Amino acid sequence: MTEIPEHLLKRAKAARAQTSDAPADADAPAGGGVAVKEKVASAVSAAPARSGPLGTGPGGNTQRLLTVVKSGSIQDVKASPVDKVHTWPHLLAAEFVAALACMSFTFFFSVFVNAPLLQQANINKTPNPSKAPWYFLGLQELLTMFHPMIAGVTIPGVGLVALIFAPYIDKNPSNKPEDRKFAISLMTVHLMFWAVLVIIGSFFRGPGFNFTLPWRDGLFFEL
Repeated sequence: MTEIPEHLLKRAKAARAQTSDAPADADAPAGGGVAVKEKVASAVSAAPARSGPLGTGPGGNTQRLLTVVKSGSIQDVKASPVDKVHTWPHLLAAEFVAALACMSFTFFFSVFVNAPLLQQANINKTPNPSKAPWYFLGLQELLTMFHPMIAGVTIPGVGLVALIFAPYIDKNPSNKPEDRKFAISLMTVHLMFWAVLVIIGSFFRGPGFNFTLPWRDGLFFEL
């Protein structure tokens, strides 16, 4: 323990002597002033002594708290995970591999499947059936079911507007399929609707663009 300095002991003894020799105040309660002074003197004598100026330690050191306490115990530095990656190499590398895969598939497909040019068009002889390219066969299939205004403008327009507003309706930033049920459902319905129309127009439409069965009447479709 730290010893009490000599000057504080002398000050406490002098305070006790003065309180014992001084007469009690006539207006104050008996023994009240003496008791207060004795408590003050005892508190001074019992207080731990300082060996230096105010703010110093027992040995006179003046270290600050931040220099004594380790920074790791008061600074909680943790790297929070961020759902972002750099464009290079993460994104561009994946896109480059996908482009190579598509190019390879197209190359080998063109080797094994012939796609000859047809003869020059004859304005006096219209081919039967007359079909649009496969990516427009869905629209041609709609024209057999609805009025041209509905099949060519209304239905495709509603589909495009729904796809345009889909990111503003579903604002979920997650890229997990289980968290994007609305967006995935909307895109699945759109693709399946158009794919079914293209398949019907390609394989189930014969002369006069009438419905036919390919395994019975043959295939009226060319790549």
